[in-house]
Amino acid sequence: MHLLSVEHITKSYGEKLLFENVTFGVEDGDKIGIIGVNGTGKSTFLKVIAGLEPADSGTISIGNRVTVRMLAQDPAFAPGETTLEHVLGGDSPQLRAVRAYAAALEAIELKPGDEALQEQLIKANQRMDELDAWQLESDAKTALSKLGINDFEAKVETLSGGQRKRVAMAAALLLPSDILILDEPTNHIDNDSVAWLEGMLQKRRGALLMITHDRYFLDRVSNRVIELDKGQAHFYQANYSRFLELKLDREEREAASEAKRQNLLRNELAWIRRGAKARTTKQKARIDRFEALKADAPKQSGGKMDVSVASSRLGRKIVEIEAVTKRFGERTLIRDFSYIAVPEDRVGIVGRNGSGKSTLLKLITGQLTPDEGTVELGATVKLGWFSQEHEEMDQSLRVIEYIREGAEQVKTADGSIISAGQMLERFLFSPTMQWTPISKLSGGEKRRLQLLRVLMNAPNVLLLDEPTNDLDISTLTVLEDYLDDFPGVVFVVSHDRYFLDRTVDKIVAFEGDGVITHHTGNYTDYQEFVEKHGVAGSTAVSTAKPASAGKTAAATAGTETHASTAAKPAGRERALKMSYKEQKDYEQIDGWIADTEAELSAIAAQMEAASSDSVRLQELAAEQQQLEEKLEQLMDRWTELNELAEQIAAQK
Repeated sequence: MHLLSVEHITKSYGEKLLFENVTFGVEDGDKIGIIGVNGTGKSTFLKVIAGLEPADSGTISIGNRVTVRMLAQDPAFAPGETTLEHVLGGDSPQLRAVRAYAAALEAIELKPGDEALQEQLIKANQRMDELDAWQLESDAKTALSKLGINDFEAKVETLSGGQRKRVAMAAALLLPSDILILDEPTNHIDNDSVAWLEGMLQKRRGALLMITHDRYFLDRVSNRVIELDKGQAHFYQANYSRFLELKLDREEREAASEAKRQNLLRNELAWIRRGAKARTTKQKARIDRFEALKADAPKQSGGKMDVSVASSRLGRKIVEIEAVTKRFGERTLIRDFSYIAVPEDRVGIVGRNGSGKSTLLKLITGQLTPDEGTVELGATVKLGWFSQEHEEMDQSLRVIEYIREGAEQVKTADGSIISAGQMLERFLFSPTMQWTPISKLSGGEKRRLQLLRVLMNAPNVLLLDEPTNDLDISTLTVLEDYLDDFPGVVFVVSHDRYFLDRTVDKIVAFEGDGVITHHTGNYTDYQEFVEKHGVAGSTAVSTAKPASAGKTAAATAGTETHASTAAKPAGRERALKMSYKEQKDYEQIDGWIADTEAELSAIAAQMEAASSDSVRLQELAAEQQQLEEKLEQLMDRWTELNELAEQIAAQK
C-alpha cells in the first residue's frame, strides 16, 4: 500500500544547500534509515516530510486517512502533565475512550449514588469494549517501564532531558500511526531499552523513517537506506550491511566515470590549446563539448575527517581505584569498587540509566570525591574528558575561538605542527564555518567540535561518556580507527553495542545496588555470558568485597571466575606467587613475541618477492601458518602471566 510520495523537494539555509530535487515514495512496511554526515540536513529532511517545515520547492503527497507522527529530538509537553498522562494523551479514539472511562470512574467515586454518572460509566465501559481499549493503559506502563521510566505519576517537567525524550518515545510508540518518524531514538536510553525498542520496531506495522547512528539497530530494523551526501539523496533497498556493499560499488562506478571524464577533458583541453578557432560547426561543437565536460564535474566531496592527533607519554602508574563507595542520599551507586588500569586498557562501562556509570567517570576526573576508598592517578596522566553534555561550551563563542581557547597549534601523530584553523579543516569545519557561533551548529557538529577540543590537548587517558550520541556514522568510524592506534587508556560509557564491540576488550557492568562486575571481551561476549548464566553478577566475580580484600580489581578484571573463590575469607587465602618457570617466561615473553612478529614480517616480504613461484609460495604459506599459531599461543601465555602478575600485585 502506497502511503506517501516525495517529489523534487529542495531545501537550503542561506547559501548552504541541504538537499536538492529529492524524489521517492514510502510503502506500507518500509523501514527507512536516514544517514549522512552531521550538518547534511537529516533532521530537517524528516521535518519537511512530516510537514513541520516547508520545502523551498517540490511537493509531499500523503494518502487519504494516512496518519504521520514524528518524535522530534526536543519534544513538547503540556505544563503539569504526568508521564502516564502524556503517553495516554493522544487523539486516537482508543485513547479518548480510556480518558473518558478514567474520568467517569473518578466522578462516580465522588458521588457513588448518582444515576447519571452511573449511566455515563456504563457507556464509557461499552465504548472501551467496542474499541478493545482495555489493554492500552497496561501497554503505556509497559512502554514507559521498558524505557526506564517507572514513576508514572512524576511530572514530566521535573524529569531530565533524556527522561523526557523517553516519555515522548513511549507516547509515539503507543499512538497508532501509518508512518512513524524517529530522530535519534536510541539516544539517552540504555542497552536493554535499545534491545526492547529494536524488537518493537521490527514487529511494528506501518512504515518507519528514522535517523540513527546505532549501526546494529540500523542493520536489524531497516530494510531501506537513504543517504544524504553533498546535497544529493542516494537510495538503497537494503539494511545497513548491504548498504555498505552497495555504496562501495556506487563510489567505484563514480570514480571510474570521473576518471573517464578527466581523460576526455585532458584531450579536449589539449585540442583547445593548439589554437582551435570556432569558425566551423565541428570546431564549435568541440569547444561546446569541452565546456560541457567542465560543467559535468561531480559535486565537491565533503572531505574526510582526519583524527591524527598526538598523545602524551604515559607512565607505569595510570588509574588506581581502591575500594571506592559512592552514595547519593540513601542510594548507593558504587559499592567497594576497585580497578587498576593497565597500559592500552580498553574498558567499556555498561548498565541501566542512572546506575552510576557517569558517576564513575566523574570520580576518575576528580569532579566527585568518593565517600569511601581512593582514586589515584599517575603523575604522567593527562585526562581527556568527552562528556555527554555541551554545558561547558560557551555557545556565544565562534568555532575557532573555542578551539583556540584550548591551543593555537596542535602536534599531529606524525610530529608536524599545524594551526587551530588547519585542524578544524581536518575535522570538516570549513574556513567559513570556523567563524560561525557555536549556537548555530547542529547537535552533531557541536559534538564533533567538542571531540576535537578534547583530542587537541594530547590526552593519554580518554574518558568517553556516551561518545556516540549525536555523532554521525562517518565520524564514529574515524574515531574507532583513532582508538585502534591510541597508545593510552580508554574508559567508555556507551549504549551503542556496535561501538563497544569495535573498541573495548573489557566490560565493567553496573548490576544494581552498587554491585559492579568485570568481564573479559567486548559487549557481545558480555551479553552471551549474561544469557548463559542469568543475571550478570550472580556467578561473575563481584567487586562488592570487604575493604580488607585490598586491590581486588587486578585480580578480578577480565574474569568470570568462581564466586566460591571470591567468598573465601581473606585471611585464609593462600598467597599467590609465580613458579620459577612462570617467572622466567614472564621476563622473556615480550621478546619472544617481538621475535615471532619479526619472523612473520620477513615471511610476508619473502612471499611478495616469490609471487610468481607457486611452489615456494606454498612452502612460505605453511611457515606463515605455523608462526601465526605460535604467536597466538604466546599471546595467550602473555595474557595468563600478566593476569597472574596483577593478582600478585593486588595482594600487597
